[in-house]
Amino acid sequence: MTLSDEKYVLLTTFKRDGTPVATPVWWVPMEGERFGFYTSSTSGKIKRLDHTERVTVQPCNARGKVREGTSPTEATARAVTGPELGSITSKVREKYGFATKVTKALARIGGLIKRRHQSYADRGVVVTPTSGGSANPTT
Repeated sequence: MTLSDEKYVLLTTFKRDGTPVATPVWWVPMEGERFGFYTSSTSGKIKRLDHTERVTVQPCNARGKVREGTSPTEATARAVTGPELGSITSKVREKYGFATKVTKALARIGGLIKRRHQSYADRGVVVTPTSGGSANPTT
């Protein structure tokens, strides 16, 4: 199985002091050897990507438990908007279907409960494996 086939991957970003922060994300293949997902512009992932593009990705389940027999793949990531975000959004909706509507509704409800505007899926992230990630996630 390749990273292109994965439903979820554990994305690990890094704080300024090098501390890893892992988060499971939905994941779609993009052109070439790249992958994408969307997130909020106010998320910790975006803040951490502002200071380093270094990330790792690893197959996991929805709760972030990594799949046995796999290891992290080194990669770079960058936040995007505009047409690249539009492409990611379309691909995520195609792959995950109704679940995208459910998560958007839950985000809106969360914003109402907290009484503040909460952005949703207004940033894309393009991930490019640097260590053979498209071919085999176990290496």
